[in-house]
Amino acid sequence: MSLAINARFLTQKMSGVQRFAREITQALLATGRPIRLLAPPDAPETFAGHPVTRLGRRGGQAWEQFDLPGAVGADHLLNLGNTAPLRLGRRQTVVIHDAGVFDTPESYSLPFRAWYRALHWALPRRGTRIVTVSEFSRARLALHLKLPAARIGVVAEGGEHALRDAAETGVLARTGLQPGRFVLAVGTRAAHKNLDALRDGVALLASRGMKLAVAGAADAGVFRNAGDVDAALALGRVSDAELRALYENALGLIFPSRYEGFGLPPLEAMWCGCPVLAAAAGAVPEVCGEAALWFDAEGPRTPAAALTRLLDEPLLAGQLRQAGRARAAQFSWPAAAERLLALLEHR
Repeated sequence: MSLAINARFLTQKMSGVQRFAREITQALLATGRPIRLLAPPDAPETFAGHPVTRLGRRGGQAWEQFDLPGAVGADHLLNLGNTAPLRLGRRQTVVIHDAGVFDTPESYSLPFRAWYRALHWALPRRGTRIVTVSEFSRARLALHLKLPAARIGVVAEGGEHALRDAAETGVLARTGLQPGRFVLAVGTRAAHKNLDALRDGVALLASRGMKLAVAGAADAGVFRNAGDVDAALALGRVSDAELRALYENALGLIFPSRYEGFGLPPLEAMWCGCPVLAAAAGAVPEVCGEAALWFDAEGPRTPAAALTRLLDEPLLAGQLRQAGRARAAQFSWPAAAERLLALLEHR
């Protein structure tokens, strides 16, 4: 089967979905299979040393729905970022990362939510193959899209990209963070990321002379009503090299999200030897297994209680680092690419 990849992700800002698309595309290209990369006109000319076919005059969803289909030819189109052209029907596969527009509607604008719901409902009914990134997401998509779970393939993500760039430790000096004297959170202000659950943790860390550093889209309202606002440091968007340095120098990663289709930051942290404290919600338990210290997204086991254990039990951080590295080794992008190719070959 000849393959074309919808490379619209090359024109988008990096998020977990774009990370998946970039990394698995690179791993697929490394297999040596003939693959065409089809992208909007503002995409780069090459990706990972391979030429990119730039076509059409539109951008965004309009490019995907109207310009892309005519360029696919006899190839099977692989769409990696939740959306796909409706008119290609069974001649394509789409990776839908989660059922968030159904399960956590408060996290999305009304137009976005309406479009994604309509698109995700229509694609399998036109014969498009659906793939997702966890068993959790498979179950949720099957429920909302009224599909047998067997019709949805699962391809787990990788995390070794976190070690690709050398750690840029200048981020510590620039932000005033000291190794081992801060806890890291990675996420945005989207409702399901549940960052407000860390308010008590901010005060706890401040009482120990430590900080909570938040990497992600900057928002002056983060922890506005927390006990000691100065103890929460909003880092904004950071580079991959800076994020590695943060993972490697943090006392731990705290991840309170109440809904994740996969949960990439905990996996990245484990690859970097960073202890993980996480809410037992969504697909994160599926990713971390027994290698994380768990708390409730909404319940009696609080993030502050988990932080207290990390601070007060001298051996716990080392145990989590060791368990995390062993768990992370089970997830890689080459393995993900091989699994995806196997699904494509057995449509």
